[in-house]
Amino acid sequence: MKERFIVIGGDAAGMSAASKARRENSKLEIIVLEKGGWASYAACGLPYYLKGNVKNIEDLIAIQPEIFRKERNIDLRLNHEVTRINPEKKIIVAQSPQGEIELTYHKLLISTGAKAVKPKIKGIDSHGVFFLRDIASAIKIKEYLAERAPKSVLIVGGGYIGLEMAEAFYSLGMSVQIVELLPHLLNSFGLEIAEVVEKYIKNYVRLHLGRRVNKIREIDTGKLSVYVSTEQDKQQEDIDTEMLLLATGIVPEVILAREAGIKLGPSGAIVTDEFGETNMPDIYAVGDCAEVTSIVTNQNTYIPLALTANRNGRAVGSTIGGKKTHLSPVAGTAVVKVFQLEVATTGLMDIEVAQKYGFNPIKNTIDSRSRAGYFPGSKPIKISLMADRNTKKLLGCSMVGEEGVAKRIDIVATALYSKLTAEQLENLDLAYAPPFSPVWDPVLTAAKVLNGKLEGKH
Repeated sequence: MKERFIVIGGDAAGMSAASKARRENSKLEIIVLEKGGWASYAACGLPYYLKGNVKNIEDLIAIQPEIFRKERNIDLRLNHEVTRINPEKKIIVAQSPQGEIELTYHKLLISTGAKAVKPKIKGIDSHGVFFLRDIASAIKIKEYLAERAPKSVLIVGGGYIGLEMAEAFYSLGMSVQIVELLPHLLNSFGLEIAEVVEKYIKNYVRLHLGRRVNKIREIDTGKLSVYVSTEQDKQQEDIDTEMLLLATGIVPEVILAREAGIKLGPSGAIVTDEFGETNMPDIYAVGDCAEVTSIVTNQNTYIPLALTANRNGRAVGSTIGGKKTHLSPVAGTAVVKVFQLEVATTGLMDIEVAQKYGFNPIKNTIDSRSRAGYFPGSKPIKISLMADRNTKKLLGCSMVGEEGVAKRIDIVATALYSKLTAEQLENLDLAYAPPFSPVWDPVLTAAKVLNGKLEGKH
């Protein structure tokens, strides 16, 4: 029997692993079991499909199933849901369209991803309530929009998906409201950045910050009444809406792993070693179901991001194929478009969390411009930069502006990987021309001011 590599989950991490394993080892038998009807698609593009930037759902498919099957010799099986893993016998059990099947494996990868958080709210299963997590859920939302043409929507959750979908719904002519349990949108980006976003987005969306949804009630066909209150129920109101989107975050999909005795970390995600292997021999895990190592703290953490899933899937595939490859540490670099704003973050920006990891954090925020001040089209940029007072090494950065943010955050991400101090970041030789930047790029200015505080000059 050929050595068999089975992958559970056919999205970013799983298909990257399968493809890389094939490139490294042409003799492997590779089987991918995907419980849904789609594989290798860009989930991050779903809000833009609903908005209309992406016309056809098929455009989000990175690689068609037949290419995996015919050109890469990967046995991709859609609509196959794995229901059990037996690590001792090296067997997985799956439900296929033809019934239950059993498969043996030599190496196994769990790349089951994450699932949407489903809050315990009375009436959450009412008609007109949606989650956005995969292609199937996006199609349901698209159909509802086409059939009902709702004029209003309430979004529960002020994170990436909530804000991207607020823009999508607004562009469709809908009245949009957002309920967020935390005091601010994009809470992990830091107060200074969050306040800019909130002030800006109020031009388009009504915000209910520090509020929770207690009950959802259908009051008529195509109409919902949503009961919202503060945490202590001191302020209460009913919000009428024709549609509700729950964007309350995700949690790792680890039921299979837990039932198989695979170790989970404090985050609830799967713990692995530096090669992606779990505590069960020959069973690996990567992607949104697994923990990663933070480049800032050097500790395990849970940061579910697309590039991380692709990169670490590729690393495991390389290892399975015979070329041992370490997983990459993660800075947690992310950017989100909020109407015309670009909002980005990397590293660690929460002072209390930084202190828990033993850092002595100091943060500073500056205002600058995206281009030379005299050049037409120059836009304001706000940058928060944080470093450790003791070592002066950078810990993280968040920034917001109408242009020049999405790629500037990559400068700081690179600095984090290089373990640079604020002074070293200040002295980077960055490109300058008036249409692109002031002489002192905003990143350099932020580093210069922060370094001055670290040295006690400000």
